[in-house]
Amino acid sequence: MVETLVLPDGLQLESGAHLAPVEIAYARYGDPANPVVYVCHALTGDAEVLNWWDTLIGPGKAIDTDRFHVVCSNLLGGCKGTTGPSSTNPATGEPYGTDFPLFTMRDLVQVHRTLLRALGIETVYAAVGGSLGGMQILQWSLDHPGEIERAVLICASSRLTAQNIAFSKVARHAILTHDAMDVARMMAHITYLSEEGMDRKFERARRVPDAEMTLGSDFEVEHYLDHQAKIFLARFDPGTYLYLSRVMDYYDAFADERPVAPSTSYLLVSFSSDWRFGTDHSVRMDEQLRALGVDVRHHEVESPWGHDSFLMDVPEYHQLVRDFVYQEVAGAL
Repeated sequence: MVETLVLPDGLQLESGAHLAPVEIAYARYGDPANPVVYVCHALTGDAEVLNWWDTLIGPGKAIDTDRFHVVCSNLLGGCKGTTGPSSTNPATGEPYGTDFPLFTMRDLVQVHRTLLRALGIETVYAAVGGSLGGMQILQWSLDHPGEIERAVLICASSRLTAQNIAFSKVARHAILTHDAMDVARMMAHITYLSEEGMDRKFERARRVPDAEMTLGSDFEVEHYLDHQAKIFLARFDPGTYLYLSRVMDYYDAFADERPVAPSTSYLLVSFSSDWRFGTDHSVRMDEQLRALGVDVRHHEVESPWGHDSFLMDVPEYHQLVRDFVYQEVAGAL
């Protein structure tokens, strides 16, 4: 069940902008007496992590909700209960829209930490995130050494490439200029898959094999993209897409000097067919973290499913996560 924390006085953002009030939507699973695992979601996720990451998290899974207390919140700027562009601007009585203040990865982290303090939690046994989720955890662990004991960063990045920024530019342009979030979603979804995975799933199959040529959707892959766009439009807000994608563009985790090295242990997982945040991104994080003298290990896992592998049932990846989070705690659970 989703709960809501209301901050009447709001938050001061890294830019200096003040946002008030702020609501934070969150969900909790498992016994609060168990070690805490905090989950940071990716671009289009929400607080109800068991609905969209049940391959990794749940009873008996790698992140076992019978043995851990799992907490996940909707991100600042979100559209699933946490204050964002679709929320009402108290100054106007209308949705913020693009009047919502721009924010940073540090602001996302501030919301997570504020929620945990309200729940009486000072440190977490582990933090887990894929893609943008992993980026938040990296920032959190670097800025607040000692708060996260173990960090699991799955197909994440410490800094986007020009190609990644370009993809996000096209998506935002489709939304801002043409009110076409469906186009943004279809294009982005292609980048989350891989050529091998798409061939396995669709090949060149047509919905009606012997039909005449048409400019409409004909191949199964086209119908798949139509479906993904339709369900996305029904559940997601364009403003959230704009703002969260922009957070990633400006992110550069290792741009600042770190006077204190984090005490966090890190597991980095990348996937062989991921070309959106490919293995090079994890290699860079591994190198930068090793330079700080921290405990870090990186594994590239073979998977045909591209960036979306982190949401799929990939046994080797799940075993890596299970082994990592159960170190030194297995006997106590």
